[in-house]
This record gives sequence, C-alpha cells and structure tokens, in this order.
Amino acid sequence: MTNFKILNIKKGWLQSRPSFLLLCLIFLFACEGIEQKKIIEYQGPVREGDNIEMEYAEEDLLTVRLKAGKIREFRNGDREFPDGIFIEFFNDRKISSTLAARSAYYFKSTNKWRAQGDVQLRSMEQDEQLKTEELFWYPAEKMIRTEKFVTVRTGKEVIYGTGLDATQDLSNYQIRRVEGEFEIDDNP
Repeated sequence: MTNFKILNIKKGWLQSRPSFLLLCLIFLFACEGIEQKKIIEYQGPVREGDNIEMEYAEEDLLTVRLKAGKIREFRNGDREFPDGIFIEFFNDRKISSTLAARSAYYFKSTNKWRAQGDVQLRSMEQDEQLKTEELFWYPAEKMIRTEKFVTVRTGKEVIYGTGLDATQDLSNYQIRRVEGEFEIDDNP
C-alpha cells in the first residue's frame, strides 16, 4: 500500500502540472500590462543662496560686482537670479556703469547673461541712462544687446528706438530703429 500512495502523489502532481503551466502563463501575460516607471532626472537647482555678492577680477583688478537677493545654480552651471540683480562695472577702480533688473539668468555654455524686467543701465562716465525690458550682456566682449524697445537719456536728449548694440559702459552704442527728440547744433 505504501507504493500505491507514492504513485497517487506522483499521478496527482502530473495531473496538476498543466494547471501549473497555465497559471504561470496567466501571470506572465498579466505582467506585460504593468507599466514600467521611468526614472525622471532632477532638473532643479543644485545650490541656492540668499543675499549674495559676487566679485570678478581681471589681473587683480576688480571689474564687476554683482548683488542679488537670491541665486539658484543648476547642474550645467547656469544660474538664475529670480529676485533681481544689481551689477557694478569698474574701470580703473571706479564704477563706470551699473545694471539693474528685476530678474536675470546666466547661460554658462555661451557665457551670456539675460536681464529682464525694468532693466536700467546707467553710465557714470557718460552721464547716460538706458531703459528696456530685456537686455543681453556678453562679459567676454563687454557688450550689451537687445531687440526690445529702448529709451536712452543723455544730458539734453531722449532717444527712443528698437534694438541696440552697445559697450557695457554705454560709451559707444547704436540703436537700430531710432526715433526721439534730438538737439542739433547748427554751428559745427
């Protein structure tokens, strides 16, 4: 009788094997419908700071001082200044011009800055002021550019236009589409 019971167990196992295979196939096909979750890489800032002041120098001479309420630095080296910036440009240890804006962004890959919102560039040496809504600053070239509407106030003139290329101290600038009030000296 002992042999008979062993045969019955084996026989039962053999009979349930197709059921087991069918159950495995059901689970296998059921798993195909489950979505694989994609890993999303974090794109936010890797560092943040409040009330910062940064200084840049060339050959041990201070050339730029930047003040900002908040800075966010990203993995690729870009920087965001959402609470505004104030930049002082130096020439021979004196402030030659200042730049203020409601927000700014630094693009590391192109070494370019974008200032936005009530952008004001003031030249101390030229006694001139530029106002616009967006301005790009290229530190390597010491140039600024915009495609937006600009207002330039000089001692006696107010010049309006759209599009501008200028040195960062406003010592030399060109407005692309000019309109405005000019004082013309008839005695050259």
